[in-house]
Amino acid sequence: MASATPLPPSAPPAGFYAAAAKIYPREVDGRFSRLRKAAVVVLLGLFYGFAWLDWNGHQALLFDLPARKFHIFGLTLWPQDFLYLTLLLIVAALSLFFFTALAGRLWCGYACPQTVWTELFVWIEQWTEGSRLQRMKLDRAPWRAAKLLRKSGKQVLWLTLALFTGFTFVGYFTPIRSLAAQILSLSLGPWPWFWVFLYSLATYGNAGFLREQVCKYMCPYARFQSAMFDKDTLIISYDEQRGEPRGARRRGSVARSVGLGDCIDCTMCVQVCPTGIDIRHGLQYECIACGACIDACDQVMDKMGTARGLIRYTTEHALRGERTRIARTRLVVYAVLISAALGALTFLLLTRTPLILDVLRDRNALYREVHGDRIENAYTLKMINLDDQPHRYRVTVSGMRGLELIAPVGEVPLPPGSVNSIAARLEAPRELSGGVHRIVLTLAAVDGSGSAVHENARFIGPKP
Repeated sequence: MASATPLPPSAPPAGFYAAAAKIYPREVDGRFSRLRKAAVVVLLGLFYGFAWLDWNGHQALLFDLPARKFHIFGLTLWPQDFLYLTLLLIVAALSLFFFTALAGRLWCGYACPQTVWTELFVWIEQWTEGSRLQRMKLDRAPWRAAKLLRKSGKQVLWLTLALFTGFTFVGYFTPIRSLAAQILSLSLGPWPWFWVFLYSLATYGNAGFLREQVCKYMCPYARFQSAMFDKDTLIISYDEQRGEPRGARRRGSVARSVGLGDCIDCTMCVQVCPTGIDIRHGLQYECIACGACIDACDQVMDKMGTARGLIRYTTEHALRGERTRIARTRLVVYAVLISAALGALTFLLLTRTPLILDVLRDRNALYREVHGDRIENAYTLKMINLDDQPHRYRVTVSGMRGLELIAPVGEVPLPPGSVNSIAARLEAPRELSGGVHRIVLTLAAVDGSGSAVHENARFIGPKP
């Protein structure tokens, strides 16, 4: 009887989760790299600098939530001005759609806070630990004094930058100079400390450790970007027809003469990628359109004496030799909507009156008979001064013959940002007040500011 053949040992079961390998992006210089560095310097300069800028006696950018005031340079907005924020968010969303449909993930590559702070943290890492190969060698080396010194120096700089970032962020919601004074005197309350440490921890964790994992797994934009792409969208692409088949060759040799494409399979495009993808496999959702692979490939092509553009910004139509349409329907629609929203926002800001008047009728009685032959209506006037300065106002009434304002009489002072409710009484002769009359109450400044608002109301009298 034949013996049974022994079965090979079974392989260990594959796990559902594998720890992400650390990515060591190589340093690269080029036009896109310089543009990205310039964006980091400008954006971080604005973020750290605007918090210390004064404007007309107060912080230029301050979102004072307890006082419900938002100072944006010379403009002070209140919760009643929520419409402006709504329009601004609409413009931001439509702009994101527009630029994504036009040229891919420009926001991710150059302006996203995750990209900007990660770039800064990587610079610190490069400065303390060295180049890509030095960092890889340092991580593999045993723990000795030199490694401990470099690693601890990097962590100290990261923590310092993260704490300063958290402090600056909170400084946009609490006056930053008073915040700094309270920190130095150790008199800061528990909640401000909590928010400073929370945003410091978020910066330290996202930019120092998570990095590309945020872009890959936590950011929803990477998942729905394909819905905004079409075959005319400018994206970073590898020219497969020109580059394949890959293979090494001598510098200066003609690739086609040895049966190869222009790609020498040096993997430089992979080594410089901050998310660790191979662009030669096609467009992937992990690509943040930073252009590092373009810079690296162009340098290699220069050394090989071959034309640049093996990896470049192009469209799917262009790769197929077809015509690319820039002005297409979706871009035109986005542009029209953005222009309309910006126009509405600009018009509302230019015509904005820092004064609100609400007129509420007395619900207890439609009217009262006073002095025998006169009819009185009572109202509550709710006045809101949205200006930074105190003003004096006067109430007037129009729209009906014989109508008189009995109260309030004289000027009504309103401090900045205050809300004041006062009683108002209007009288008219009985013979002129029958039925319902449309009237207008006007609240106007009398101190030269020029602010004035008009509010419609009704005056009701006995039916004739």
